[in-house]
Amino acid sequence: MSARENFLMELEGFALELAHTAGGIAEAYFRSHFSVENKDEDGFDPVTSADHAIEKVIRETIQSNYPDHDIVAEEGGSTLTGAEYCWYIDPIDGTRAFMMGSPLWGTLVGLTESNKAVFGLLAQPFLGELFLGSPAGSWLINNNERRRLVSSRCTDIAHARLASTHPNLFSGSDELAYQRLASACLLDRFGGDCYNYAMLAAGFVDLVAETGLKAFDIVPLVPILEQAGCIVSSWNGGSVLEGGSVVAAATPELHRQALELLGK
Repeated sequence: MSARENFLMELEGFALELAHTAGGIAEAYFRSHFSVENKDEDGFDPVTSADHAIEKVIRETIQSNYPDHDIVAEEGGSTLTGAEYCWYIDPIDGTRAFMMGSPLWGTLVGLTESNKAVFGLLAQPFLGELFLGSPAGSWLINNNERRRLVSSRCTDIAHARLASTHPNLFSGSDELAYQRLASACLLDRFGGDCYNYAMLAAGFVDLVAETGLKAFDIVPLVPILEQAGCIVSSWNGGSVLEGGSVVAAATPELHRQALELLGK
């Protein structure tokens, strides 16, 4: 095994420990007492004391162990120096679900190497689930047991199950494009945030389409999806490593059909 491979295994183990620590903090706050702030003067963009507590621990642990690595995080901002390795952190993806007691949220941690996503984690401690994507595959870890994740292999959009977080994500031409896609699918359903992507990797969802994502919303999910056989891109077929519009599909055939319908 090469030095690089050994280092990536070390980083993956480190990230799993981060997820375990973050999950313990999140579970302590969930369905309990926490404060909520609004980050949007013109609307409602919530952040909770749980978000701050989780991100603080993750950020400080990374900086202590790998001070030369960059960090892109939701609440504390980015530390970018052009380093080879960059961590992406979303302490609670699905804050509204968290606030309402729904378990469809997760803590996201991902790593890029030279601007390529190499592994990512979605931790859902309340359900006892940890989704991991790495060069060794895509896995659901539950009770210390690993089950390999494989996408549904759906190739016909007429049979596809489509998921997205909320209709308010879409407006103008994006809304029309989403409606074209949804009308071609077997069914579409809103709600789920990052958990929709986990269910896509697990084979229970066939398509996810969203807009307005930040890098920390999607980068940790890319290895989970790709290692399960999914295809993920922007609505114009480009990279999602900077966020924006995202469409993820169970198969290349389904992805091509979705891009055609989303084309403006």
